[in-house]
Amino acid sequence: MNFASFIASRISFRSKRTFSKMIVRIAIVGIMLGLGVMILSVAIVKGFQDEVRKKIRGFAGDIQVSKLDLNASMENSPFAANDTFVNKCLANKSITHISAYATKSGIIKANNEIEGVVMKGVDKTYDWKFMQAMLEQGRIINFKDSIAAQKQIMVSQFTANRLKLKLGDDILMYFVQEPLLKRKLKIVGIFNIGVEEVDKTFVIGGLGLIKRLNGWHDNEIGGYEIRVNDFDNLTAINSNIGNIIPLELKSVTVTESYQTVFDWLKLLDVNTRIILVLMLAVAVINMISALLIMILERTSMIGMFKAMGATDWDIQQIFLTNAVYLLGFGLLLGNLFGIGLGIIQYKTHLFTLDQTSYYMSFVPIQLNWFDILMLNVGTLVICLAVLVIPSMLVSRISPVKAIRFK
Repeated sequence: MNFASFIASRISFRSKRTFSKMIVRIAIVGIMLGLGVMILSVAIVKGFQDEVRKKIRGFAGDIQVSKLDLNASMENSPFAANDTFVNKCLANKSITHISAYATKSGIIKANNEIEGVVMKGVDKTYDWKFMQAMLEQGRIINFKDSIAAQKQIMVSQFTANRLKLKLGDDILMYFVQEPLLKRKLKIVGIFNIGVEEVDKTFVIGGLGLIKRLNGWHDNEIGGYEIRVNDFDNLTAINSNIGNIIPLELKSVTVTESYQTVFDWLKLLDVNTRIILVLMLAVAVINMISALLIMILERTSMIGMFKAMGATDWDIQQIFLTNAVYLLGFGLLLGNLFGIGLGIIQYKTHLFTLDQTSYYMSFVPIQLNWFDILMLNVGTLVICLAVLVIPSMLVSRISPVKAIRFK
C-alpha cells in the first residue's frame, strides 16, 4: 500500500471526527441516490419504450404493403395477391412472417349504443402469438371453417365496456358503403392491448367477410403485413423490400403509420438525459462539499506533511484516493438500491399505472447491464475529474500557518 492509499484509508474508515463523518455519510447517500435514480430512470424509459413498441408492432406488424394510389381512408384499395413477392420476402432472413389483411369501416350497434370502428380482416396465415397474449376473455377466430369464421369477431375491452358487451354476445355491425350493409357477428374474444389508438379504433374479423362485402375476387386482398426480426434495422429492411416490390404497391413502416406515438417515445430520451444530468450534478456537488470540508478539517495534517517534505500532489492524491473510497462505497450502495428495486418491480409489478394514460398497467423495467456499467464508469470518472479542482486547495495552505491552525 502506498503513502496516499494508507493515509486515505486511515482518514476514511478510522476517523473519529464527528462532523466529517456526518458529511461523508451525506455524500455517500447522495451518490447512492443519484446512481440509483439514474439506473431506474434509464431502465424505466427503456422498458416503457420497449413495451409500447411491442404493442404497436404486435398489432400492426412492422411493415405494411398496400396499393400505390391516393387513397387516404381507413379502407384499403384491393390488389391481386402476389405469391412471387411473398416468396421473395420470405427468402430474406430478416423477415419472419408475412400475411394478408384488409380493413373496412363500420358501426357496431348494441344495447341501444353505437360505436364507430374499423374491422381488420385477417385469414388463417395471420400470426396470432401477440393477440393470444393480449386476450382478456375467449379465443381467437377459428379459420377451420371459412364460412363460420366470417361470422366471428374479436373486440377490445374498451369497445366492450362502451357498448356493454360480453363474450358470446351477438352484435349487428353496419358497414359504411352504398347501399349500407349489416351483418350479425358473434363475439368470440375480447382483447386489451392497452394502446388507446388501437383499442378504441379496431376490431378483428375474417378477411373473407370483407372480400364478400366489397365484392372482391377470391385472390384480391387489401395489403400485406410483414414482421421483421430486427426492429433497429427496420429502415434498411424496408428499403430492401422496395427493391422487390411490384410497381403498383408501396411499403410503409409502422413508425410512419404511427408516427405520433413513436415521436413521443423519442421525446422520452430527452427527459432521461435531463434526469441523468441533474442526478450527476447532485452527486458531484455532494462530493465537492465533502472533499472541501475534509481538506479544511485536515489543515494541520496537511501542514505537517508539507513540513516533512510531501509535495502538493502527494497530498492531493490522499484526498482524491479518499474520494475514490467514498465514491466506490456510494456506487456499490447505488447499484444495490437501483438494481434491487428494478428487479423487485420486474418480478412483482409493485408500482402500477393508469393504463388509459400510460398504455400499460404497471411501471415497466428493462435492466441493461451495459447501461449500468456505463452509468457507474461515467459517474466515477466525471466526479473524480471535477474533484481535482477543489483538491488543488491544498497548494494554498502554508505549512507554518497550518501547523498553528486549531
